Amino acid sequence: MAVSVRMDPLLERELEQAARRLGVTKSQFIIAAVERALGRKDPAQLYHQVMEEAAQYRVGEGGAEDSVPPSTCDRLRSKLRAQHEAHSRDWLAYQEARKKGVAWVPDDEGSAP
Repeated sequence: MAVSVRMDPLLERELEQAARRLGVTKSQFIIAAVERALGRKDPAQLYHQVMEEAAQYRVGEGGAEDSVPPSTCDRLRSKLRAQHEAHSRDWLAYQEARKKGVAWVPDDEGSAP
């Protein structure tokens, strides 16, 4: 059903800006405002519902880390640590070359600054 509403041009401009900020159309914005005014969408009720559901969530029970074998975690950590150390060495070498005013070229293709 179509509804026509007359409003002050400044108010309409604010409506357009608010709808654009939220990424919705003016119609969607108005419908949401009317639903809130009529009590169909109560932000406080939604907040309490989300908080109750979040309170039931337990970290560590059936989480992602339980499904990954410890050996895989250790290998991944050591690989990430080695990459971090390589990047740190490259960064320090780049900074030294920059102080000297020379161009820095990485030793191998995979370790760019």
